[in-house]
Amino acid sequence: MMMLDWTRRAACLDLDPELFFPISLEGPSQSQVERAKSVCHRCPVREPCLEYALATRQAYGVWGGTDPEQRRELSVAGLPRESVPAQPLRGGR
Repeated sequence: MMMLDWTRRAACLDLDPELFFPISLEGPSQSQVERAKSVCHRCPVREPCLEYALATRQAYGVWGGTDPEQRRELSVAGLPRESVPAQPLRGGR
């Protein structure tokens, strides 16, 4: 079971989760993606968040300062990761 204690220290904890799950990654939504990433860049738990997203193969949203395309690139470039079932996070993140 993956420990999710880090979520209690996340910079996004009290923000609207919709900021991190834009409708698309293009057009007007790109500014939303950039705002979400800016929250991540100042987050003290950015690394465990990204590790969680990669381990659970999160296909949507901004996690650990990355968008889905960036995470796919990291997954391809990195070593094969063990598939871990996603666990719901507080606030649906």
